[in-house]
Amino acid sequence: MDYKITLEDVRSKFADDRFATENGAVIEEIGDHTATCSLNITDSHRNAMGAVMGGTYFMLADFTFAVAANAEKMGCVTLHADISFLGTAKGNKLIAKASCLKDGKTTVCYRVDVMDELGNLTSTVTITGFRVG
Repeated sequence: MDYKITLEDVRSKFADDRFATENGAVIEEIGDHTATCSLNITDSHRNAMGAVMGGTYFMLADFTFAVAANAEKMGCVTLHADISFLGTAKGNKLIAKASCLKDGKTTVCYRVDVMDELGNLTSTVTITGFRVG
């Protein structure tokens, strides 16, 4: 099945998601209830210990979920999210991949894995979303 929405359309749709985009999140790929987003790690993403701040992982995961769940039609918001931090990024870039586990009438469930460009899994997030529209 060919996906009907273009990457350019989705990037335009999410251009106003300023918290994510101004913090460096970039939409790399979209598909049927899937998305891949990335972020180049800068000093502003680091905590006092020099590691990537946990909020950076979560922001990228939540944004990637939003793209995957709303690419075709806006109206799905995060209802609950659970993040497990598994390790620190060793590289200079984070990559988040969202995949749909359940696509119901009013609720959805996604898993988002966040890794660095070296393939180190840094966190995994399970997100339950609610369709408001």
